[in-house]
Amino acid sequence: MNKTMPAIFFGHGNPMNAVTDNAFAKSWEGIGAKIPTPKAILCVSAHWYLPETAVTAMPSPRTIHDFGGFPKKLFDVQYPAPGAPDLAGRVKDLLVPASVGLDTQWGLDHGTWSVLCRVFPKANIPVVQLSIDERQPPSFHYEMGRKLACLREQGVLIIGSGNIVHNLQAYAWGEEPVEPYDWAVRFDKKVRTLVTDGNDRQLIEYEKLGKDARLSIPTPEHYLPLLYILALRRKNEPVTFPVEGFDGGSMSMLAVQFG
Repeated sequence: MNKTMPAIFFGHGNPMNAVTDNAFAKSWEGIGAKIPTPKAILCVSAHWYLPETAVTAMPSPRTIHDFGGFPKKLFDVQYPAPGAPDLAGRVKDLLVPASVGLDTQWGLDHGTWSVLCRVFPKANIPVVQLSIDERQPPSFHYEMGRKLACLREQGVLIIGSGNIVHNLQAYAWGEEPVEPYDWAVRFDKKVRTLVTDGNDRQLIEYEKLGKDARLSIPTPEHYLPLLYILALRRKNEPVTFPVEGFDGGSMSMLAVQFG
């Protein structure tokens, strides 16, 4: 019998975390050392946000450097994990009646590889990405997550990669650490409380949470991966927050782990 895999939301933050030995990267490495080795990984990344639902189905997904203005060493990073066309097919079947395309063009964007290169640096575990359909409301994404829950029993590690607080207009670009904004701290704390209490409805209806939510989530793509992970929680399953803190004042690096 397969051991039930955890389900984890990662705040991935600045892609430089992939090549910087900071507290966030070290915490990701610690997670990889503690959890069981999965048979495969399914990732919902903020950076595959488009008007359709698709799942990567190629045997060898490319490493996508979907950013600009960073040092060459970041562009040199490759994460040559194999794909898993069989898992892609299972995901497609589980998500019926949603229409899910089997994609052979995308690959692994930095929402996926910048985290996984620290969690599983050998890149020897098959990885599949699931897109976020930008046309759909938050409740749709939560229900999609629920349909994937059985994969946890089949040795699949399901991760969401985004940021609970992600406001680039307020982000302090530079090497010096800055104090997080008050609204960012309040919203981060609010989300933690709601997750701990199992109040999924308010987390799905985050737009009703007021000004702090509007500042923290000016666009939804970095928040929505959290809903997939919330939906995977088993009854009475404890939650931990293995990574905490802020980057640039306006980006929460909080990780949420079930199991």
